[in-house]
Amino acid sequence: MKDQSSNSWEARADAHSFYGFTDLPTIESRGATVLTHGEGPYVFDVHGRKFLDANSGLWNMVAGFDHAGIAQAAKDQYDRFPGYHAFFGRMSDQTVMLSEKLVEVSPFDTGKVFYTNSGSEANDTMVKMLWFLHGSEGNTERRKIITRKNAYHGVTAVSASMTGKPYNAVFGLPLPGFLHLTCPHYWREGRPGETEAQFTVRLAKELEDMILDEGSETIGGFFAEPVLGAGGVIPPPAGYFQAIQPVLQKYDIPLISDEVICGFGRTGYTWGCEAYNFIPDAIISSKNLTAGYFPMGAVILGPELTNRLQAASEAIEEFPHGFTASGHPVGSAIALKAIDVIMNEGLADNVRKLTPYFENHMQRLLEHPNIGEARGKGLMGALEAVQDKSNKMPFASNLSVSERIANTCTDHGLICRPLGQSIVLCPSFVFTENHIDEMFEKLEAALKQVFAEVA
Repeated sequence: MKDQSSNSWEARADAHSFYGFTDLPTIESRGATVLTHGEGPYVFDVHGRKFLDANSGLWNMVAGFDHAGIAQAAKDQYDRFPGYHAFFGRMSDQTVMLSEKLVEVSPFDTGKVFYTNSGSEANDTMVKMLWFLHGSEGNTERRKIITRKNAYHGVTAVSASMTGKPYNAVFGLPLPGFLHLTCPHYWREGRPGETEAQFTVRLAKELEDMILDEGSETIGGFFAEPVLGAGGVIPPPAGYFQAIQPVLQKYDIPLISDEVICGFGRTGYTWGCEAYNFIPDAIISSKNLTAGYFPMGAVILGPELTNRLQAASEAIEEFPHGFTASGHPVGSAIALKAIDVIMNEGLADNVRKLTPYFENHMQRLLEHPNIGEARGKGLMGALEAVQDKSNKMPFASNLSVSERIANTCTDHGLICRPLGQSIVLCPSFVFTENHIDEMFEKLEAALKQVFAEVA
């Protein structure tokens, strides 16, 4: 419970920290969790308590919290060249090598990379790129952006407008011109008697109907996470991208794959678009790009968008956009090492190895009368809590069931994430079967306790 003394870490956090995406009633009753260090997939707080982090930090600490090789890459680069930008045709050698590597491991034969400091900024940048190139080609009305309800694309004014979450209404968002389709969640959004295949067909028709209603000449781009992450780990229905991509191509609308969460191994594939067998026009990357060891994002452009943006920029002699830390040399060095660690030192292989074991535990918990759905892809999953399994009725929102489960997990030494009525698990890539067992043992204890209180 919360240490009420005035000089406690919890009180000091409250006094000067403005919390984002944090359940304030939990802070009021329990206080902040102030951490000091990590070892492998575990983190430790100021009171010496040890927690197995089933969130990988925030999806991103996939190499654990003390990977010596990645930390050394940072130290070496700080000693060699601690900071620079990527403006005016000047950038570090590490940035050049990272761009080469990102195009090499992308699904594109050729392309170019633009750097940001986060996934939010990368999505925001991609929208500006689309507006810029459409305008330069004389299509000044092509500004509307299509995403999906419950999707998450970031927190800048533009990327929050793309994010199909109702909480953004408190900011007066979305901005005009940001459109949201049905969430591709068959279990929740499928109609009575509708098969998964029929659901996919309906979503593709909904997309085309929206394009025609709005006017195809007004649509600038379509953004999609291969698996909706912060929407609650929602994989698409079977054949989804094969159904929607031809619609987009028919109307010359670029498809942007937001791989902030899915990219670099989370799904068991290098890219989520690879997992679902489609090639987008551009990829948005962050999080696993640096294994969480540095704030960095990237827009990876495929060949067509590269050529079009290059032509637009040459017409005015520059692309007037960027960030002070774009292509930071330390971030680039870390990213190069992180990519090597994930792809060549066994972490991606470990995801593929652990996935069946993880899925078996998920399916076993589906037998619980208050778990309505167990879903996921690779080493990411969600368990959806329900009051009544027969009709998928959720618990009353005032019960804060998922928050209570997460807090109870913390009491048992496990960090997991509540999202809506779901508990989300996204273990780091250094997990072992023993870590998986520990994670589910502690989660089951929490589920048993909370469901006994509210069911």
